[in-house]
Amino acid sequence: MATKRDFYEVLGLGKTASKDDIKASYRKLAKQYHPDVNKTPGAEEKFKEVQEAYDILYDDQKRASYDQFGMAAFDQATAEGQSQNPFRGFGGQGNFQDVDLGDLFGSFFGGNTRRRQAPTGPQRGADAFMRVKILFMDAILGKKVKIPVTYDEPCSQCGGTGARSSSDIETCPTCHGQGRVRTRQQTILGTYETESVCPTCHGTGKVVREKCNVCNGAGYNRVKTNIEVSIPAGINAGQQIRVSGKGERGANGGPNGDLFLEIVIEKHAYFTRDGNDIHIEIPISIVDATLGTTIDVPTVYGDVTVRIPGGTQPGQTLKVRGKGVRDLRGNDSGDQFIHLRVETPTKLSKEQRDLLTRYKETESKDDSVWEKFKNGFRS
Repeated sequence: MATKRDFYEVLGLGKTASKDDIKASYRKLAKQYHPDVNKTPGAEEKFKEVQEAYDILYDDQKRASYDQFGMAAFDQATAEGQSQNPFRGFGGQGNFQDVDLGDLFGSFFGGNTRRRQAPTGPQRGADAFMRVKILFMDAILGKKVKIPVTYDEPCSQCGGTGARSSSDIETCPTCHGQGRVRTRQQTILGTYETESVCPTCHGTGKVVREKCNVCNGAGYNRVKTNIEVSIPAGINAGQQIRVSGKGERGANGGPNGDLFLEIVIEKHAYFTRDGNDIHIEIPISIVDATLGTTIDVPTVYGDVTVRIPGGTQPGQTLKVRGKGVRDLRGNDSGDQFIHLRVETPTKLSKEQRDLLTRYKETESKDDSVWEKFKNGFRS
């Protein structure tokens, strides 16, 4: 017989773990490996291993015996023929004590009762998500765009039942309309019951005698189409737009979930966005920065006339109020910030060089930028 793993290792705990730690770890692992939610090979064996580890470690008396003697404490009981259940004398069959399995596994599927009721009625489908990339200016100004989608549409002929007519729908003879069946299993812990989806009706609680001739009994039809979506002006990257009824299909004739479109925005060549504010870097000549000028500056809504004051320094920022992004939640708008980049010419004509030379000659030594710096540095 294969050697069993240490029960503390099975639950991912140390030997000083509290009962609350044991219970929390058990709930997490039982949900992860329960056969009703995990169909991968080996999951059921891991579930049984987790259940056995919990059964021993959560019981104070069993845990004390295990800590002192290991599995030998329980192997000996079996060898002496005391019981087919190794926990005879420790509380009978698998001791679940403080854990209500009906509530535990019911919570996995949305139920809150001790014995979970199968969801045989109409159920809404899950929501779906996809990313949509749009242009920078489309996010600022808004636009209607075409989005290719594929989804399952409830069959208009049968209304999602998959039956040719309502008289062709009958209660499942295997689960009697419950949608789930219970089976008893004998383990080294004793006998316990598990609940699984009915193999006949696959959880619907109903069987169909004659299938719908449009969807062939599926209850839905696969649709590939383009839908028109309105991108609201001012939307930002990461925000979502909900498209009703284009998500995952429902069950038992239930409605589809919704489709959520997460917005991804392409970068602009010149504009950048910070919240509802817009930033742009504008180059100006050293002459315009020195003397001042008036220029037409691009904004996301068109050009605006801006006065550049004389004596403007490199990196200076000007603000144009109200030329940022309009807020989605109201009529307020951000501002546009103009970052001025003063460019020094690399090539000069003879006339330009002569003019600058004469300007330099008119400048006293004490008024030069360099002399002012040195004088301030020495003081």
